[in-house]
Amino acid sequence: MFIAMNRFKVFSAEAGAFETVWRERDRHLSEVPGFVEFHLLKGPADGETVLYASHTIWRSRGDFENWTKSEAFRKAHGGAGGSKPLFQGHPQFEGFEAVLVEKNDREAA
Repeated sequence: MFIAMNRFKVFSAEAGAFETVWRERDRHLSEVPGFVEFHLLKGPADGETVLYASHTIWRSRGDFENWTKSEAFRKAHGGAGGSKPLFQGHPQFEGFEAVLVEKNDREAA
């Protein structure tokens, strides 16, 4: 399993608009082999910004890398950036390979 995350420092006044962009965009992830799950996570605020992370789970690092080279990736990111900046700087990418996975079989997701 491979987890890919991009962290965004979103301007507090733009948090709602940022969430709307993600809710309404067509991510094209289901078109790519190896995609498992997507989450948009909202973290702490510091007054000026709110921390968000896009979080995708992939079968493998190779599946994620294939996604980044795909037509689906280009389509999903074609409108990124918009005309008004919603966050500070560039997203910070973090990639993780799972070394231990534990599931609760009693909980249905």
